[in-house]
Amino acid sequence: MFLVGLTGGIASGKSTVSSQLRELGCPVVDADAVARKVVEPDTSAYRLVVQHFGQEVLLENGEIDRQKLGRIIFSSPEKRKLLNSITHPEIHRAMLKQILLYFLQGYRYVILDVPLLFETRRLTRFLNHTVVVYCDPATQLARLMQRDGLNQEEAKQRVAAQMPMKEKRGLASHVIENSGSREDTHRQVLKLHTKLEDSMEFLLVRAVAVAAVAGLGGLFLYTVRLLAS
Repeated sequence: MFLVGLTGGIASGKSTVSSQLRELGCPVVDADAVARKVVEPDTSAYRLVVQHFGQEVLLENGEIDRQKLGRIIFSSPEKRKLLNSITHPEIHRAMLKQILLYFLQGYRYVILDVPLLFETRRLTRFLNHTVVVYCDPATQLARLMQRDGLNQEEAKQRVAAQMPMKEKRGLASHVIENSGSREDTHRQVLKLHTKLEDSMEFLLVRAVAVAAVAGLGGLFLYTVRLLAS
Protein backbone atom coordinates (compact mmCIF):
# COMPACT_ATOMS: atom_id res chain seq x y z
CA MET A 1 0.00 0.00 0.00
CA PHE A 2 1.21 3.52 -0.77
CA LEU A 3 -0.08 6.97 0.13
CA VAL A 4 -1.47 9.66 -2.17
CA GLY A 5 -1.93 13.21 -0.90
CA LEU A 6 -4.97 15.11 -2.18
CA THR A 7 -5.16 18.86 -1.73
CA GLY A 8 -6.29 22.09 -3.35
CA GLY A 9 -7.35 25.60 -2.48
CA ILE A 10 -10.43 26.52 -0.51
CA ALA A 11 -13.52 26.02 -2.74
CA SER A 12 -11.39 24.59 -5.57
CA GLY A 13 -13.46 21.39 -5.65
CA LYS A 14 -11.31 19.04 -3.60
CA SER A 15 -14.35 17.60 -1.83
CA THR A 16 -15.92 16.80 -5.19
CA VAL A 17 -12.82 14.88 -6.29
CA SER A 18 -12.61 13.13 -2.92
CA SER A 19 -16.23 11.99 -3.23
CA GLN A 20 -15.63 10.71 -6.76
CA LEU A 21 -12.64 8.71 -5.58
CA ARG A 22 -14.76 7.17 -2.82
CA GLU A 23 -17.38 6.21 -5.39
CA LEU A 24 -14.63 4.36 -7.28
CA GLY A 25 -13.86 2.36 -4.12
CA CYS A 26 -10.79 4.28 -2.97
CA PRO A 27 -10.21 4.53 0.78
CA VAL A 28 -10.00 8.19 1.78
CA VAL A 29 -8.71 9.59 5.07
CA ASP A 30 -10.35 13.02 5.37
CA ALA A 31 -8.29 15.42 7.49
CA ASP A 32 -11.24 17.83 7.85
CA ALA A 33 -13.51 15.08 9.20
CA VAL A 34 -10.75 13.98 11.57
CA ALA A 35 -10.24 17.62 12.64
CA ARG A 36 -13.89 17.90 13.63
CA LYS A 37 -13.65 14.65 15.58
CA VAL A 38 -10.56 15.58 17.61
CA VAL A 39 -12.17 18.78 18.95
CA GLU A 40 -15.41 17.21 20.10
CA PRO A 41 -16.38 18.08 23.70
CA ASP A 42 -14.33 16.40 26.45
CA THR A 43 -11.29 15.79 24.22
CA SER A 44 -7.91 17.26 25.17
CA ALA A 45 -7.80 19.41 22.02
CA TYR A 46 -11.29 20.77 22.78
CA ARG A 47 -10.23 21.84 26.25
CA LEU A 48 -7.13 23.58 24.89
CA VAL A 49 -9.15 25.43 22.23
CA VAL A 50 -11.58 26.72 24.87
CA GLN A 51 -8.67 27.63 27.16
CA HIS A 52 -6.92 29.72 24.50
CA PHE A 53 -9.88 31.11 22.52
CA GLY A 54 -12.51 31.44 25.25
CA GLN A 55 -16.12 30.38 25.76
CA GLU A 56 -17.25 32.72 23.01
CA VAL A 57 -16.19 30.18 20.34
CA LEU A 58 -18.75 27.68 21.64
CA LEU A 59 -22.28 26.99 20.46
CA GLU A 60 -25.15 26.70 22.94
CA ASN A 61 -24.77 22.90 22.98
CA GLY A 62 -21.11 23.22 23.99
CA GLU A 63 -19.63 22.28 20.63
CA ILE A 64 -17.09 24.53 18.94
CA ASP A 65 -18.58 27.07 16.56
CA ARG A 66 -16.38 26.42 13.52
CA GLN A 67 -17.56 29.53 11.67
CA LYS A 68 -16.80 31.83 14.59
CA LEU A 69 -13.43 30.19 15.22
CA GLY A 70 -12.72 30.40 11.49
CA ARG A 71 -13.29 34.15 11.47
CA ILE A 72 -10.83 34.53 14.34
CA ILE A 73 -7.99 32.48 12.87
CA PHE A 74 -8.33 33.78 9.31
CA SER A 75 -7.90 37.33 10.59
CA SER A 76 -4.83 36.51 12.67
CA PRO A 77 -1.85 34.41 11.50
CA GLU A 78 -0.67 34.06 15.12
CA LYS A 79 -3.99 32.62 16.27
CA ARG A 80 -4.13 30.35 13.23
CA LYS A 81 -0.69 29.04 14.13
CA LEU A 82 -1.81 28.51 17.73
CA LEU A 83 -4.87 26.51 16.66
CA ASN A 84 -2.76 24.38 14.34
CA SER A 85 -0.30 23.61 17.15
CA ILE A 86 -3.23 22.36 19.25
CA THR A 87 -5.04 20.29 16.65
CA HIS A 88 -2.44 19.01 14.16
CA PRO A 89 -0.71 16.46 16.44
CA GLU A 90 -4.09 14.94 17.35
CA ILE A 91 -5.22 14.95 13.73
CA HIS A 92 -2.07 13.17 12.54
CA ARG A 93 -2.38 10.48 15.21
CA ALA A 94 -6.00 9.79 14.26
CA MET A 95 -5.14 9.70 10.55
CA LEU A 96 -2.33 7.21 11.19
CA LYS A 97 -4.78 4.85 12.89
CA GLN A 98 -7.04 4.94 9.82
CA ILE A 99 -4.10 4.39 7.45
CA LEU A 100 -2.95 1.32 9.41
CA LEU A 101 -6.47 -0.10 9.28
CA TYR A 102 -6.61 0.28 5.49
CA PHE A 103 -3.15 -1.27 5.23
CA LEU A 104 -4.32 -4.34 7.12
CA GLN A 105 -7.34 -4.57 4.82
CA GLY A 106 -5.01 -4.90 1.83
CA TYR A 107 -5.76 -1.76 -0.19
CA ARG A 108 -3.26 -0.83 -2.90
CA TYR A 109 -3.26 2.85 -2.01
CA VAL A 110 -4.92 5.31 0.37
CA ILE A 111 -5.93 8.90 -0.34
CA LEU A 112 -5.03 11.46 2.34
CA ASP A 113 -7.39 14.40 1.83
CA VAL A 114 -5.46 17.26 3.44
CA PRO A 115 -6.35 20.94 2.73
CA LEU A 116 -3.01 22.33 4.00
CA LEU A 117 -0.80 19.55 2.67
CA PHE A 118 1.86 21.83 1.18
CA GLU A 119 1.51 24.57 3.79
CA THR A 120 2.49 22.32 6.71
CA ARG A 121 4.61 19.78 4.77
CA ARG A 122 4.42 17.39 7.72
CA LEU A 123 3.06 14.54 5.62
CA THR A 124 4.63 15.09 2.20
CA ARG A 125 7.71 12.97 2.89
CA PHE A 126 5.47 9.91 3.37
CA LEU A 127 3.62 10.33 0.07
CA ASN A 128 4.30 8.57 -3.22
CA HIS A 129 2.06 10.95 -5.17
CA THR A 130 0.47 14.35 -4.61
CA VAL A 131 -2.68 15.55 -6.36
CA VAL A 132 -3.84 19.17 -6.55
CA VAL A 133 -7.42 20.05 -7.47
CA TYR A 134 -7.12 23.32 -9.34
CA CYS A 135 -9.56 25.95 -10.56
CA ASP A 136 -8.95 29.46 -11.83
CA PRO A 137 -8.93 32.27 -9.20
CA ALA A 138 -12.16 33.93 -10.37
CA THR A 139 -14.07 30.64 -10.20
CA GLN A 140 -12.57 29.86 -6.80
CA LEU A 141 -13.64 33.21 -5.35
CA ALA A 142 -17.17 32.96 -6.76
CA ARG A 143 -17.62 29.42 -5.43
CA LEU A 144 -16.37 30.39 -1.98
CA MET A 145 -18.69 33.40 -1.71
CA GLN A 146 -21.68 31.31 -2.77
CA ARG A 147 -20.81 28.30 -0.61
CA ASP A 148 -20.08 30.10 2.66
CA GLY A 149 -22.19 33.23 2.24
CA LEU A 150 -19.15 35.50 2.39
CA ASN A 151 -18.69 38.93 0.91
CA GLN A 152 -15.83 39.47 -1.53
CA GLU A 153 -13.43 40.87 1.07
CA GLU A 154 -14.01 37.95 3.46
CA ALA A 155 -13.57 35.46 0.63
CA LYS A 156 -10.32 37.08 -0.52
CA GLN A 157 -9.02 37.01 3.05
CA ARG A 158 -9.58 33.25 3.30
CA VAL A 159 -8.01 32.56 -0.08
CA ALA A 160 -4.99 34.71 0.87
CA ALA A 161 -4.49 32.67 4.06
CA GLN A 162 -3.50 29.67 1.94
CA MET A 163 -0.64 29.00 -0.41
CA PRO A 164 -1.45 30.36 -3.91
CA MET A 165 -3.05 27.77 -6.16
CA LYS A 166 -0.43 28.33 -8.86
CA GLU A 167 2.30 27.44 -6.37
CA LYS A 168 0.49 24.30 -5.19
CA ARG A 169 0.01 23.25 -8.77
CA GLY A 170 3.75 23.46 -9.36
CA LEU A 171 4.46 21.20 -6.38
CA ALA A 172 2.02 18.44 -7.32
CA SER A 173 2.79 15.26 -9.23
CA HIS A 174 -0.79 15.24 -10.63
CA VAL A 175 -3.27 18.05 -11.30
CA ILE A 176 -7.06 17.75 -11.61
CA GLU A 177 -8.46 20.75 -13.52
CA ASN A 178 -11.80 21.61 -11.93
CA SER A 179 -12.74 24.89 -13.60
CA GLY A 180 -15.12 23.14 -16.01
CA SER A 181 -17.96 20.66 -15.75
CA ARG A 182 -18.37 17.89 -13.18
CA GLU A 183 -18.22 15.35 -16.03
CA ASP A 184 -14.86 16.66 -17.19
CA THR A 185 -13.51 16.45 -13.63
CA HIS A 186 -14.81 12.89 -13.30
CA ARG A 187 -12.98 11.81 -16.46
CA GLN A 188 -9.72 13.11 -15.00
CA VAL A 189 -10.37 11.38 -11.68
CA LEU A 190 -11.09 8.09 -13.40
CA LYS A 191 -7.88 8.35 -15.43
CA LEU A 192 -5.86 9.06 -12.27
CA HIS A 193 -7.48 6.19 -10.37
CA THR A 194 -6.70 3.77 -13.18
CA LYS A 195 -3.07 4.88 -13.23
CA LEU A 196 -2.69 4.44 -9.47
CA GLU A 197 -4.46 1.08 -9.45
CA ASP A 198 -2.17 -0.21 -12.21
CA SER A 199 0.94 0.91 -10.34
CA MET A 200 3.10 -1.76 -8.75
CA GLU A 201 4.36 0.59 -6.03
CA PHE A 202 2.21 -1.11 -3.41
CA LEU A 203 4.24 -4.31 -3.81
CA LEU A 204 7.45 -2.61 -2.72
CA VAL A 205 5.79 -1.00 0.30
CA ARG A 206 4.20 -4.29 1.30
CA ALA A 207 7.50 -6.15 0.91
CA VAL A 208 9.27 -3.60 3.12
CA ALA A 209 6.57 -4.00 5.78
CA VAL A 210 6.80 -7.78 5.72
CA ALA A 211 10.59 -7.66 5.92
CA ALA A 212 10.43 -5.21 8.83
CA VAL A 213 8.06 -7.49 10.72
CA ALA A 214 10.48 -10.37 10.14
CA GLY A 215 13.33 -8.30 11.58
CA LEU A 216 15.01 -7.74 8.21
CA GLY A 217 13.74 -4.24 7.52
CA GLY A 218 17.11 -2.49 7.66
CA LEU A 219 18.84 -4.93 5.31
CA PHE A 220 15.93 -4.94 2.89
CA LEU A 221 15.76 -1.14 2.71
CA TYR A 222 19.50 -0.96 2.11
CA THR A 223 19.19 -3.45 -0.74
CA VAL A 224 16.29 -1.56 -2.31
CA ARG A 225 18.20 1.72 -2.17
CA LEU A 226 21.30 0.06 -3.63
CA LEU A 227 19.31 -1.38 -6.53
CA ALA A 228 17.57 1.93 -7.16
CA SER A 229 20.79 3.97 -7.24
